[in-house]
Amino acid sequence: MGEFELLARVRERLPAGGPRLRVGSGDDAAVTVPGGATATSVDALVDGVHFRREVASPRQIGHKALATALSDLAAMGAEPGEAYVVLGVPADLDEDECLALLDGMLDIARSTGTDVAGGDVTRSKELFLALTVVGHAAHPDDLVGRGGARPGDALVLTGEIGAAGAGLVLLQNQDLSADPAFSAPIEGTNDGSTNEMGAALLSRQLEPRPRLAAGRALAVAGATAMIDVSDGLGADARHLAMQSGVRLRIQAEAVLLAAGVREVASLAERDPWRFALGGGEDYELLATLPAKRIEEAKRAVREAEGIELTAIGEAVAGEGVEIRLPGGEVLEPEGFDQLD
Repeated sequence: MGEFELLARVRERLPAGGPRLRVGSGDDAAVTVPGGATATSVDALVDGVHFRREVASPRQIGHKALATALSDLAAMGAEPGEAYVVLGVPADLDEDECLALLDGMLDIARSTGTDVAGGDVTRSKELFLALTVVGHAAHPDDLVGRGGARPGDALVLTGEIGAAGAGLVLLQNQDLSADPAFSAPIEGTNDGSTNEMGAALLSRQLEPRPRLAAGRALAVAGATAMIDVSDGLGADARHLAMQSGVRLRIQAEAVLLAAGVREVASLAERDPWRFALGGGEDYELLATLPAKRIEEAKRAVREAEGIELTAIGEAVAGEGVEIRLPGGEVLEPEGFDQLD
């Protein structure tokens, strides 16, 4: 496999760019005409850390790489624009697998209106992807950071959590994945032998969806601070609280857990609340907004994304995060640390 031959095949697959993209892949640099304000995020995924090639197909790896990068734009309330990809190619990854990986990225790019505008390839000891994504807004004030939460704001969460962590447990533990409640192929359609609950958990781990429409809806509805739940609800709440200079109180019983999470936790002999609240990669959105705008935000998220928005707590004066379990016990926030 040669670099230039691979790049030529990559460019053949890239669709025509959107209205902001004047010069795309193939030149020394991309040229865009964004207007308004831009939000830029850099993300990286490495084999053995963020995915495992023995359980994820190249197409799924490409999908996850771009989806997780775009989730950072969702957390800003930005409209997706362009993506730039650096691919580290190990010796045992062939050209067709590289193109399947690209096809996974293009699947999510098409569904979100993202232009894959350029990048680079290099030889590497292990497969890795480094992505830069750029989002747009009409005005800088339309974008939502982590630092705007105020005492008295409501704390809200999109969708359900725990599914990605449960899917990871099933992938890592053959005994659990063989349980009749969860046995399902990693890929393929539901043909009668596929268990829908197990398949849904695997899909949330292998093929996450960025909540871009929900992020924009929350921004319009007056979100004062927002973050995507990538490292775990407890850990990401702590990031938001620290940046905003507030204390976040979370009522665990208000948090919606995905179907199958309690069952996986039980089979893995884990406390379901610690398991769900400390697990990462759900890519839901955690946000604060004025309490009087909760109902408006719920309607907007439901219409935009087709998922529920749930009030799970509040911001108060102070610092840190307090997670109160149904029995009254306070849970210490937990989550994934990239360097731990």
